[in-house]
Amino acid sequence: MSSTVRATVVQASSIFYDTPATLDKAEKFLKEAAALGSQLVVFPEAFIGGYPRGYNFADQSPRGKESFRKYHASAINVPGPEVDRLASMAAKYKVYLVTGVVERDGYTLYCTVLFFDPEGNYLGKHRKLMPTYWERLFWGFGDCSTTPIYDTPYGKLGSVICWENRMPLFRTSMYGKGIEIYCAPTADSGDTWVATMRHIAIEGGCYVLSPIQFCRRKDYPPPPEYLYSPTEEDVTPDSIVWAGGSVIISPHGEILAGPNYEGEGLFTADLDVRGEIPKAKFQFDVVGHYSRADVLSLTVNNRPLLPVTFTSSPSKIKDDDEMDECKDI
Repeated sequence: MSSTVRATVVQASSIFYDTPATLDKAEKFLKEAAALGSQLVVFPEAFIGGYPRGYNFADQSPRGKESFRKYHASAINVPGPEVDRLASMAAKYKVYLVTGVVERDGYTLYCTVLFFDPEGNYLGKHRKLMPTYWERLFWGFGDCSTTPIYDTPYGKLGSVICWENRMPLFRTSMYGKGIEIYCAPTADSGDTWVATMRHIAIEGGCYVLSPIQFCRRKDYPPPPEYLYSPTEEDVTPDSIVWAGGSVIISPHGEILAGPNYEGEGLFTADLDVRGEIPKAKFQFDVVGHYSRADVLSLTVNNRPLLPVTFTSSPSKIKDDDEMDECKDI
């Protein structure tokens, strides 16, 4: 295993309702990160597909329904052509790529993180378990069948999205899988977020990478196509509506890069997984020597939770006789 990895978190806005242009923007930042020698690049929550900050999806009028139709159209299928393009970018710039997307599965959308390796392989995804507050109006619920950890030459890589990081049991499940490079893309740019990330780094004895979008009102469509809540009169085109604050934290809780609240950019640090994580775990290993399984333990249901399950596959019905038998039932 390599001793260090150069990691970059990207702080940037999506181009709302324009997924092809957002993919172009992602490639621009990947090229810049690769020029810095980065081997791991992490993009914000819902970067591909967009985070609809300030939009009132409780609006069930024809205008509100049309807005959701456009948002649904901006989401991506997984797998699909946008996933193929992201994979090709990872191969082109020879990086591990972790990015937030809005995933479209039929007519339900999910807040999802995708993982790619430097050979251009799509590794898999994590769907957000619990959309936060108003997000439940437009995103579905994930389950623990998509909470992967990937062995890389630099350490065990995984992701926990936004306020999932406030769920102690979910964090514990990821510690139980041995996560070492903990990616935490979020829409939370509040004052307490950095403190949360520092706590998780210490608690988990892991590196924490948290990319956050930085957006001005002009990064979203103008009114009346997109009405920013609470009212458009409260903002100007240059008003900051998403302040960023991206950070990289060491296993000791030290800030290695960021936070930045001034604009878009790249924030980079060298992570010494083999050198620093053992030092942190020596003092505190939350699922090891500092655990008490005789008193406190956690059981995780990691089976897919499906609303409809079929006991047999239609593909087993092969000939006309079998079809006739089915019709006679």
